[in-house]
Amino acid sequence: MSVTVVFLGPLRDMAAQAEMEVPAPLDWQGLLAAVGPDVADQLREARVNVACRGKVLSDKTALDARDGDEVALLPPVSGG
Repeated sequence: MSVTVVFLGPLRDMAAQAEMEVPAPLDWQGLLAAVGPDVADQLREARVNVACRGKVLSDKTALDARDGDEVALLPPVSGG
């Protein structure tokens, strides 16, 4: 039983991996512990979003990922 955490954009570089498997279920505190301190610091920023099962969470601290779910970590998008 596991959840796939997908790192996108600069978070991928910080994590030094594109994705990782973590035990299910996964909540906010579990996510912060699993991704390491540098990525966790970024996730605490309001501009970084978290998606679960393909939907961006309005309250990322309410994360409740279950077996087989994908959690995507979405850094802010820049451009013009």
